[in-house]
Amino acid sequence: MTLTARENPGLIRSWLAFTRPKTWLIAVSPVIASLALAWSETRAFEPLTALFTISIAILMQAISNMENDLGYAERNAERGNRRGLPRATTMGWISLPTARIAIRIGALLALINTAVLIWIGGWIFLLIGLASLVAAYSYMGGPKPIAYTPFGELVVLVFFGLTAVCGTYFLQTGNISINACPLGLALGSVASGVLAVNNFRDHAHDASIGRNTLAVVIGKPGFLKLFRLLMLVPYGSLVIMAVNSNSLWPVLIAFATLPLALSIAKNLALKEHEELNAVMFGCVKLEGIFSMLFAAGCILSVFIENL
Repeated sequence: MTLTARENPGLIRSWLAFTRPKTWLIAVSPVIASLALAWSETRAFEPLTALFTISIAILMQAISNMENDLGYAERNAERGNRRGLPRATTMGWISLPTARIAIRIGALLALINTAVLIWIGGWIFLLIGLASLVAAYSYMGGPKPIAYTPFGELVVLVFFGLTAVCGTYFLQTGNISINACPLGLALGSVASGVLAVNNFRDHAHDASIGRNTLAVVIGKPGFLKLFRLLMLVPYGSLVIMAVNSNSLWPVLIAFATLPLALSIAKNLALKEHEELNAVMFGCVKLEGIFSMLFAAGCILSVFIENL
């Protein structure tokens, strides 16, 4: 069903639109892959630590989604030429005061979660937690939101790729593997691809409100080339991991996602307007499948080693 501008979909669907749980896979996937990598390389696995790591990842993604939704409404930045998914606050489904309270509750839960991770992994996670909260708020908040600059994709790559993978690995093992960084780069590239498609779809709308995203700054031809490169980075990272790994199973199994990545890159050039929403969620799907196949490869490698 297509909703009109002010048609309220009900309480549950309003909050689903506000928190966007379909995107939480972007946050969880690097944690799952890193947990599998850490276990396969060191046999370390702390279930409670893993649970708190997954929960902080979901909280950060949810806070970022809510702040983005609210930020649009506060800046009155929604125009009729936008092609994206409906925003709960700009549609009037959730009031601005309620949205602000929800974000504060999410931030409080994230701080409590971070306190547990500090107790487990040390004070470095205070810096990581605070930096993540600042990044989530700054995407649409503050005097110069990240969403109005060309750096959104880079921020996603750093926090939903490198930080998530390396932080998870460190919490489980107390150190960082040489393979954690290329794995973080791989998953961060796909995660940034989600935002890249979103910004590509909205480039006309964003240009009209002075939102200078990467898609607006470099234009369609350059952005399409950059996106194709972004979809290939994970497989270059896998090659690097193959050189540094005792087992090739995680690399070989994760490589099975290459056709999906190439298809997504192709569809970005072929689709337009609302059709690009499917391409965006294709990136989310790729992130999840890549992570699960890599984790399966890690489990298989340990099983074969113990035969």
